[in-house]
Amino acid sequence: MSLSLRLTGARVLLPEGLADTDLNLAGGRVTDARQPREVDLSGFLVLPGLVDAHGDGFEKHLAPRRGAMKDIGQGLIAAEAELAANGITTAVLAQFYSWEGGMRGPDFAERVFSGLEDVRPRLDTTLIAQLRFETPMLDDYNAMQAMLRRFTIPYVVFNDHLPHDALEKGKRPPRLTGQALRIGRNPEKHLEYMQGLHARIGEVPAALETLTQALTAQGIRMGSHDDRTQAQRDDWHAMGVRLAEFPETQEAAEAARATGDGVILGAPNVVRGGSHNGNVSAIDLAAMGLCDALASDYHYPSLRRAAFLLADGGVCDLAGAWSLVSAGPARLLGLDDRGGLTPGQRADIVILDATTRDICATISGGRITHLRGEAAARFLG
Repeated sequence: MSLSLRLTGARVLLPEGLADTDLNLAGGRVTDARQPREVDLSGFLVLPGLVDAHGDGFEKHLAPRRGAMKDIGQGLIAAEAELAANGITTAVLAQFYSWEGGMRGPDFAERVFSGLEDVRPRLDTTLIAQLRFETPMLDDYNAMQAMLRRFTIPYVVFNDHLPHDALEKGKRPPRLTGQALRIGRNPEKHLEYMQGLHARIGEVPAALETLTQALTAQGIRMGSHDDRTQAQRDDWHAMGVRLAEFPETQEAAEAARATGDGVILGAPNVVRGGSHNGNVSAIDLAAMGLCDALASDYHYPSLRRAAFLLADGGVCDLAGAWSLVSAGPARLLGLDDRGGLTPGQRADIVILDATTRDICATISGGRITHLRGEAAARFLG
């Protein structure tokens, strides 16, 4: 059952900024109808729940160590607990469908999506499946589409992580032996498989055009990953791929913005003060207005921290910074019912200590998913 109550005493983040106002919740929504039960949250901040447009931090819960992947459902329940503890009320789980095998292979993707289907009715955090598909896998195009239909997956992102330069030169790609042994594959067979994919790379553009047409007709949201040039991004746009995840250059981000496509950047990039592998700085792109959403990527705590770093650094005000982790990603995902705290929106809320900015409570759809410390005393007392 969702909460019906009035939050008082806190500073509430509205589109125009922080305000000293009450916030009423009922029926899983924010409402302007005054609720009789009151919770005094003096000393706290009340902000829209975080919407994570792309994260793979859940993987460590599914396989905390090699070979320990017996119960996907329990791993997803544990992942939800971490999401909630980091203020995330809606999360995209980015699962590979890749030639790399192991936890990135098609068989494991099947297990993850099946597990998610089983446990979703027991979760309060909204978990959205994303399939990250390796475009050189031409023989898997039909199987991938069947998987999308089987699990009603609404979001596909296209990747190409093949080491084409090394393969083109006839060299063994770095780390090949370790990668192959880790997934239980003979290194020579693994190399042969990669070489076979590379040999057919010229067939990919036409196959992709057919594939994206089919996915567009089904209403599936599509994104590209790690674009570097305007030409790459323009090609994706022409195929109806309207989200650019983690563009590696300013040129690619500007190309996405020029065609009205959404730009998703990594929150860890902001927290680190730059990319860990030398790509364009997310802070710089945000300062230039070339960011629609920040995503956790591989580290859930970075979402909250990145928003405050941008606000504290004067890149934008708090309302603007927080929109990059709430309303912005919600819009890109087509979720118009969340991302803000105006009447009628979902009661997706994160409550922070106003001094330490620690997350003390998370409410998703009017249901408590995380509660600790003094906030717990206020709610339960």
